[in-house]
Amino acid sequence: MSDDMPAYGLWGLVIINSVIFIFFAYSFFKPQTARDWRSFGAFSAFLVALFTEMYGFPLTIYFLSGWLQSKYPNTDWFSHDAGHLLEELFGWKANPHFGPFHVLSFVFIGGGFILISAAWKVLYEAQKRRELATTGAYSYVRHPQYVGFVLIMFGFLLQWPTILTLVMFPVLVFMYARLARAEEIDMRSTFGKAYADYAERVPAFVPRLSRLRQRVADS
Repeated sequence: MSDDMPAYGLWGLVIINSVIFIFFAYSFFKPQTARDWRSFGAFSAFLVALFTEMYGFPLTIYFLSGWLQSKYPNTDWFSHDAGHLLEELFGWKANPHFGPFHVLSFVFIGGGFILISAAWKVLYEAQKRRELATTGAYSYVRHPQYVGFVLIMFGFLLQWPTILTLVMFPVLVFMYARLARAEEIDMRSTFGKAYADYAERVPAFVPRLSRLRQRVADS
């Protein structure tokens, strides 16, 4: 950010970034059921909390300011760049937007959005035909959209870690696991043995390495 521009108190940017990313996620996820809206709402709350600290009020910096200032006295912790805590704590001296954690965050964020989008296309076609979604992203994991949300949140944690989002992250992961379990009960009721066989072949959240190796070999 420019030296002439305040680092925080930019509530317009909080609103603009929250709206853009929430709408972007909505366009990929397209929630339909009450369960979809719960998972999307929790993800949206994470984004609002993130951008509030990124541009509005740096609660984490205030909370840790005594310790940070004593350990790193030469750092202006209330500058915007210092909010990239991982770059600062690991001694990255150049522009933090080009730091390793910031760059890696885009891999997770972009990968998450791509996964959500790819999964939605498969799920939409399967729902139209009243069939079980088992192809594409669903051939690697049974809940690719939830995995996509977790990847995006983890990416933002790498980019701009805060106390609130660090607390929210495991809570949301647990919530997604519970939502996935509830979905599976419905799927077993609807598709019976077909879903049981699918669940035997395909893991819930973490793809098997053998499946990934096969994809690389085939490509």
